[in-house]
Amino acid sequence: MTSPVTTPAPPTPPPARISDAELTPSARVGAVLFRNRGWLPILFLLIPLLAPGTTSPTRWIIGALLIAAGEWFRLAGVAAAGTTTRRRSRNVQQLVTHGVFAWSRNPLYNGNFLVWIGFVVISGVLWFLPGAVLLFAAEYSLIVRYEEGVLESTFGREYLDYKHCTPRWVPSKPEEPVPGELDWRGAWRSEISTFLQYAVLIAAFILKDLFVNHPSAGLPTP
Repeated sequence: MTSPVTTPAPPTPPPARISDAELTPSARVGAVLFRNRGWLPILFLLIPLLAPGTTSPTRWIIGALLIAAGEWFRLAGVAAAGTTTRRRSRNVQQLVTHGVFAWSRNPLYNGNFLVWIGFVVISGVLWFLPGAVLLFAAEYSLIVRYEEGVLESTFGREYLDYKHCTPRWVPSKPEEPVPGELDWRGAWRSEISTFLQYAVLIAAFILKDLFVNHPSAGLPTP
């Protein structure tokens, strides 16, 4: 009796190369913050919500303009990159370099910064503005270190070339237009949850102003 012929298993593909940039201590800390970045705004906004501060129509207007500008960056980023901007894993399918990503490597974080600062201005807790800038810079600098390391591990030279010609933070017009599709309708749908968060925060600041800053205004006259 002949023994059955067994088909050898296909070779296991070699593991993806991990770049040195992804293994730095700052990138490792950034990885933890990246996976939990949905909670960071909550911690950030506790001070403007709980600390005493006086708002005004001027502060509401300035804050609203900052929030609108920040949300434009977010919408433009999601329109170019799609819903992958909400991922929590290190798996990246494509390197997005067109649209607003041709102006800045982190347009969504540019937008987040303007939105956060806008809400601080609305709150009237202006002493927190320097701390807010420093807190944002510390958190997102670490997150970006991790993301850059992952992109370098995944795309290698293609990402390094993009990194060389595109600023990390301050947007700058690219030398040549970068072609690519923009899904604005999908971006608006994807941002619905963000718009709801804005509505909740605005309502919270209105209630704070009525019942904490001006308690007599929120009560009916006997």
